[in-house]
Amino acid sequence: MKLLGLIALMTCLTVADSQGAPAPDRLVPYKSIGNLQLDLHVFLPNGHQASDQRPAVVFFFGGGWMMGTPTQFYSHARHFADRGLVVFVADYRVKNTHGTSPRESVMDARSAMRWVRSHAREWGIDPARLIAAGASAGGHLAAATAMLRDFDDPADDHSVSCRPEALVLFNPVIDNGPGGYGHDRVRAYWRAFSPIEHIGPDTPPTVIFLGTEDEEVPVATAERFKRAMEQHGRRCDLHLYPGQKHGFFNVPNRAYFEKTLMEMDRFLVSLGYLAPAR
Repeated sequence: MKLLGLIALMTCLTVADSQGAPAPDRLVPYKSIGNLQLDLHVFLPNGHQASDQRPAVVFFFGGGWMMGTPTQFYSHARHFADRGLVVFVADYRVKNTHGTSPRESVMDARSAMRWVRSHAREWGIDPARLIAAGASAGGHLAAATAMLRDFDDPADDHSVSCRPEALVLFNPVIDNGPGGYGHDRVRAYWRAFSPIEHIGPDTPPTVIFLGTEDEEVPVATAERFKRAMEQHGRRCDLHLYPGQKHGFFNVPNRAYFEKTLMEMDRFLVSLGYLAPAR
């Protein structure tokens, strides 16, 4: 993402954070690297019990693998917890805070999904109904948990799958090839890193939200992803929003926040993960 565009987007997210965003019910550590602890920000349904068998969703914030905060998805998280999901918003390593590369961001995302699945029983989660969701580079991370084969943390228990059963992607980074987003930073391993290179017959059903004026993710890229999914017999719902730019779905843009929130809701209803809204 161009620097000025990234600064503008993060300013919008900071404004959203200051406007009464809901707070998580708990913070739970999922990973330690030396003295660094990474947390999952947890939102629970009313009356939730450990004996429940609910679907769960893990959100990954955007920020170009360089910056960002879990608060980006707090409003989404509260909505879906109120609708009956167990919701986690993952913190993960980024360049400006931790001096890391995109590779470490993916490793953390895969660790987060493994943690949720391996702790499903104590959190009242059905481990066969996990959803990964994310925005921009966080959309890449969500897709990476489902589609990539490499970039596992050696400390993880690799016998636990990090693969979700559904993907929800907001203006996602899905092409890291030449001409794609972030290619200069992942050039040495881009083919293994780029989700669009790894679509197959087991790719989870996916929904994508994208503005037609997105400066970072061309509509043509999302359409190519959708075609490849359908060629493998996989579901890919693509929602295009005329005139909207990167980050259009965030809370400050209230109309499009609500439009995309409701489309995500309908997608999860169609999969049987949510009851129809009344």
